[in-house]
Amino acid sequence: MRLRKTSAAIAVAAVAALSLTACSDGGGTGPAASASTEGPSATGESASPDATEGSGGSGGGDTQASASASGPASSSASSSVSASGDACRTADLAFSSSGGMAEGELLIGLKNTGSASCSMRGFPGLDLKSKDGTVSAERRSGRPAPTVTLAPGENTHFSLYFPPNTSGGSGVTFTSAVVTPPNETHSHRMSLSVNSAADSGSGSRIAVTPVGSGK
Repeated sequence: MRLRKTSAAIAVAAVAALSLTACSDGGGTGPAASASTEGPSATGESASPDATEGSGGSGGGDTQASASASGPASSSASSSVSASGDACRTADLAFSSSGGMAEGELLIGLKNTGSASCSMRGFPGLDLKSKDGTVSAERRSGRPAPTVTLAPGENTHFSLYFPPNTSGGSGVTFTSAVVTPPNETHSHRMSLSVNSAADSGSGSRIAVTPVGSGK
């Protein structure tokens, strides 16, 4: 009987010890796992929205500021172009000729007959015509090409240079010129009288300057 009671007591004690050990291990693991799981999840939820809003807000502000800055700049550029006027059209120009400062020079005048300001810049095209044919003027380099803006009624000019006929012979007489303003495709034929040296047929000595250059 004593042996049985002792064995039963030992068995009960062993079971109790095992139960305490199991409870101790499970309790330690449970809370730690629970804290470990909840901690990062809570941190992730609170940090992630803040980071997104901060980045999106800053980016959105930069985008709006950039759009606002580029808007006025574009308007300013458009205003400056409009202020200088559209390109002068051949149909809105009157053409004339007069003597230049030296022998062998003619001034070709261009007058704005339109109702609005217009602008032009560069070399004109010019073909001299005679009964023997046409000679195209070359461009004379060495002079800057300014941007010329003409209000209604204002005029400008360019120079036509040619070798004057000083030989005593008949030379070559040009009776008209076909003028094309800069950046235009339409031409205007005007009457003029130019008596040039006979060897000017090649056109190598007939030249024009940019519109608005010189006096």
